[in-house]
Amino acid sequence: MDDVRGHAVNGNTRRPGRLRIGVVGAGRVGAVLAAALREAGHEIVAASGVSDATLARIDALLPGVPVADPDEVVRAAELVLLTVPDDAIGPVAAGLAKVEAWRPGQLVVHTSGRHGIDVLAQSGAAGIVPLAIHPAMTFTGTSMDRARLIDAVFAVTAPPGMLPIAQALVVEMGGEPVVIEEWDRPLYHAALVHGANHVVTAVAQASGVLSRIGIEEPARVLGPLIHASVDGALRDAPGAVSTLTGPVVRGDAGTVAAHLRALEGQPEALFAYRSMARATADLALSGGRIGPAQYADLIATLGTEGMGD
Repeated sequence: MDDVRGHAVNGNTRRPGRLRIGVVGAGRVGAVLAAALREAGHEIVAASGVSDATLARIDALLPGVPVADPDEVVRAAELVLLTVPDDAIGPVAAGLAKVEAWRPGQLVVHTSGRHGIDVLAQSGAAGIVPLAIHPAMTFTGTSMDRARLIDAVFAVTAPPGMLPIAQALVVEMGGEPVVIEEWDRPLYHAALVHGANHVVTAVAQASGVLSRIGIEEPARVLGPLIHASVDGALRDAPGAVSTLTGPVVRGDAGTVAAHLRALEGQPEALFAYRSMARATADLALSGGRIGPAQYADLIATLGTEGMGD
């Protein structure tokens, strides 16, 4: 591995207020955030990675940055981007503590939506300054992600007195910081997963159904409808009642029954349809789009099969 201590990008002297930043886990998120901070004038001193994909990403997004072992990255940096999977944050931080890589006052940023700062505080990395900065955005690990960061929301959690540092880093990357309390992080992240990741699952299932009946380009059928629905729901958030469409908000239990019969040969889509139709019926009832009698008919039609106790 390269000796990264004292490394300077292109031999340039850093501007005042700029940090020496190391990346432990230069995956899709870490490499992109590091590139954004580099654009803001910070110095990326080293990055860790072993897979061919990670090494290629470092070369493409962080040209000239040396690749080093995680402990070497940490020792060379003033701020460490610890961009590893959620479940690995604590163990990796603890492992680096065992080899005495951390030092007091060092800024350590993880990008997990689920975790706040406790995951770092409990890792045995004594004296570090833990920051949780989660971009509410999907990443491809390519240069196109840089534009996506502009005006994206970042959830920030930090110790008392350190919040301005986390917020400033977000602003430097072009994002908008939103403060999330430690205890609210799991609920915050669950909302994002449900609203974004599960939409992808629903689209994949719907595309599969259309493909099975011979539609060669499901995206052409679903695209305009999905974009209109999502745009309308976001405009109407958090209730999103006025933009609801479809048989449930019409109280059309007969159509829902026909859908259930048609989906019997596709259990995954059937289960998801039942679950979301129930949730849609609840939303429609609470928003006054359907009455109690229509709601009862819909729930009876949807039944309890596959829903557990």
